[in-house]
Amino acid sequence: MKAAVLFKTGEPLTLVDNLVAPELVSGQVKVDIIYTGLCHSQLMEVKGLRGEDKYLPHLLGHEAVAKVKEIGPQVTKVQVGDIVVLGWIKGEGLDAPGGIYSYQGTKINAGGVTTFSQESIVSENRVVKLPAGIPYKLAILLGCALPTGAGLVLNQLKPQHNAKIAVFGLGGIGLSALITARLFKPNMLIAVDIEPKKLELAGALGATHCINAQDENYLEQIVELTQGGCDYTIEAGGTCSSIEDAFTAVKEQGGECIFASHPEEGATIQLEPHAFHRGKQIMGSWGGSSHPDTDIPKLVELYNEHKLPFEKLLSDSYSLDEINQALQDLDERKITRALIAVNPQLDPDNG
Repeated sequence: MKAAVLFKTGEPLTLVDNLVAPELVSGQVKVDIIYTGLCHSQLMEVKGLRGEDKYLPHLLGHEAVAKVKEIGPQVTKVQVGDIVVLGWIKGEGLDAPGGIYSYQGTKINAGGVTTFSQESIVSENRVVKLPAGIPYKLAILLGCALPTGAGLVLNQLKPQHNAKIAVFGLGGIGLSALITARLFKPNMLIAVDIEPKKLELAGALGATHCINAQDENYLEQIVELTQGGCDYTIEAGGTCSSIEDAFTAVKEQGGECIFASHPEEGATIQLEPHAFHRGKQIMGSWGGSSHPDTDIPKLVELYNEHKLPFEKLLSDSYSLDEINQALQDLDERKITRALIAVNPQLDPDNG
């Protein structure tokens, strides 16, 4: 099968045509990947910004929609032929190791879920049946961007109505958080980014104010606009400075900042200690505290009720052969969330 393999950090992925998959063991599921998405996590892995990579060479990718091809021993959650969402957040089912593939005599490692290949062996607990009513192409967002972005609003922040909320960073996670925050009828919903096109999209998705983070004194603009700071800020910009800015932008006496970013290995944030005495709060988010088996159906239900228009989050489409171009476009902030068509012929709506 064809796959994109990371042989060396700092270099493009290598496309190979004859990767060989092993036999399934207990708890493993073999799938045909239909579509996969890209996340900044993979970009950072490719660039070597996650620290020492002890598993080279290996496969990547952690969000996809796929068709079950084979199930291993003791797997009960899915059956052959099921259409499933793959994601990195662990759900119900057995926690199985990743497959160990081979390529021209070389061992190719993989984790509990990988998606940059025509076929993949994944752990049962990284698989959720795709609920009815959502196109396969959109289903890739259910693997990472939506559970994280929507989850940190629904499961963690749970904002009060009429609140003043700002979202820093308008990638897949940030936009997912923004459209979810809109459900709580905020008094202000402020979108912050450095890309005019993303700010324009945020406005179309319900942001009441759009602010370019490259503007001089943009934080002062937010504090003045909100008359003292936001009730809540959501950070998904991917840098230490964006985390610090999001914390600065919350009000004293109860303002809450939550961040989903994972800056490069070894990076640290600097926050004013006395801000905590004055009542500001900050917390991180691990996948939006999502539970895939229950949260994915809820998100699809909200989509079917026309409450979460996440079809607008996908931007450009690429083939598996074009995956390095997709990663470059993501790195250059040209796209929001890429769709990689791996086996599009398996999508009944394709063509």
